[in-house]
Amino acid sequence: MTRLSLPTIAVLVLAVYASSACTQPQLSRQQKLASQPAHIVTADRVVPITVEIARTDTERRTGLMGRTSLATNAGMLFVYRSERPGHHGFWMFQTLIPLDIAYLGADGEIRAIRHMAPCQPNEKCPSYPAGQPFSAALEMNQGFFARHGIVVGDRVEWGD
Repeated sequence: MTRLSLPTIAVLVLAVYASSACTQPQLSRQQKLASQPAHIVTADRVVPITVEIARTDTERRTGLMGRTSLATNAGMLFVYRSERPGHHGFWMFQTLIPLDIAYLGADGEIRAIRHMAPCQPNEKCPSYPAGQPFSAALEMNQGFFARHGIVVGDRVEWGD
């Protein structure tokens, strides 16, 4: 029987740990952020929604990863301290549900709406650029904006 030295064992343990960390999605750690009421103001009505607000880099990076569902009138609002250029956007890495995203100006005005599909395993995830400068973005279940007649120019309002 071959005996392994303590440094060799340590290297093997670290190698196994590192390889499992790279191949296993970190979806089980997803925690919901605190929800708050918000609404979308259209030309002729107000649509109430509930949003989780992602304000930190970590919260924004994690987003809705690993979620298997999103309540009908619920979404995630990504808020930035400064305006992002139009070539910036979102992608669906480890996001399991189809989403729509509305890119918002600092005043909450919807500047663009995009439809986003989950990435398939072993497939490069496309990016969905805003096409307009934005200060916040609202992700909702795919089809939400169309079902409610929400369009570019409408406004999302939330308390801070």
